[in-house]
Amino acid sequence: MPIIVNLDVIMAKRKISLNELSGKVGLTLSNLSILKTGKAKAIRFSTLEAICKALDCQPGELLEYKD
Repeated sequence: MPIIVNLDVIMAKRKISLNELSGKVGLTLSNLSILKTGKAKAIRFSTLEAICKALDCQPGELLEYKD
């Protein structure tokens, strides 16, 4: 898939665990894990907004296009 999710990279830079992010964003661990591993087929803008707010980042830092 040409869309790469860099959630794990941003989480490592911010030194935040999946459990902590789950609590801040209000998503289950399994849904965050699916997103983190790049297995997600879609993401809601509200979810993207919540993750960006919790990690203090821009959507472009989380999502990358590679051909």
